[in-house]
Amino acid sequence: MARDITLGQYIPGHSLVHRLDPRVKITLTLAFIVFLFVASNFEGLLLMVALMFAVLLCSGVPLLQYFKSLKAILFIILFAGVLNLFYGTGNVIWRCPFWPVMQITDGGIGNAVFISIRIVCLILYSSVLTFTTTPTELTDALERIMKPLEFLHVKVHEIAMMMTIALRFVPTLLEETDTIMNAQKARGADLESGGLMQRIRSLIPILIPLFVSSFRRAYDLAMAMECRCYHGGEGRTKMKQLCMTKLDAAAILCSAVFCSAVILCTVYLPASLR
Repeated sequence: MARDITLGQYIPGHSLVHRLDPRVKITLTLAFIVFLFVASNFEGLLLMVALMFAVLLCSGVPLLQYFKSLKAILFIILFAGVLNLFYGTGNVIWRCPFWPVMQITDGGIGNAVFISIRIVCLILYSSVLTFTTTPTELTDALERIMKPLEFLHVKVHEIAMMMTIALRFVPTLLEETDTIMNAQKARGADLESGGLMQRIRSLIPILIPLFVSSFRRAYDLAMAMECRCYHGGEGRTKMKQLCMTKLDAAAILCSAVFCSAVILCTVYLPASLR
């Protein structure tokens, strides 16, 4: 399971999405998430799905790598879909004989499909940001986006650095978890059998060394930054300056067209969630 989590991984490339300004990628990702929830019917959702697949193809990253990230949250998708089966109106397809209130309607099936597609789109599109943007670019972009907060005496550079470091070390911690689990299994630890409480107790030999390794890694990183005279963002210069190009303007324009179409579908077409 740990190997299936792809959050924080960067895949080098020279695709159209790789060449976009990281500030534009972050902004468009947030806009996609917002309009994904603005879409309240299948027509608007279909437009967002089309936009998502266009971005996935333009990123140059294999589609299998994107769908691999869904394995870790497959249970959440199924749980949300099954839960929404019982929330809807319309023709009754099935009713529980022991509890008549629990029933499945055609509206509930539509809700389940709609919510499942929405979650899948949310995960896949969010993966584009980390797959095509280096941690350094993310730090610089977040710092530039949050720069107006400096007038409120917010330490923007430190916040951006912490967020990026946390995202960067997700794959490292997952790899460390996988190594510890294999080591415990080699010593005869049973991590897969037994009841729920027994499985929870069996995680203790994994969590303790993982926490120790995480604190040691954080200490080593802090020592390395201190030895390199790191004192925050004050007075620091950038080796690579962020600048927007015509490609960024075209990406913003295409996204604005899709978002406008979603708004029109939401206003003039009936909602699918019932």
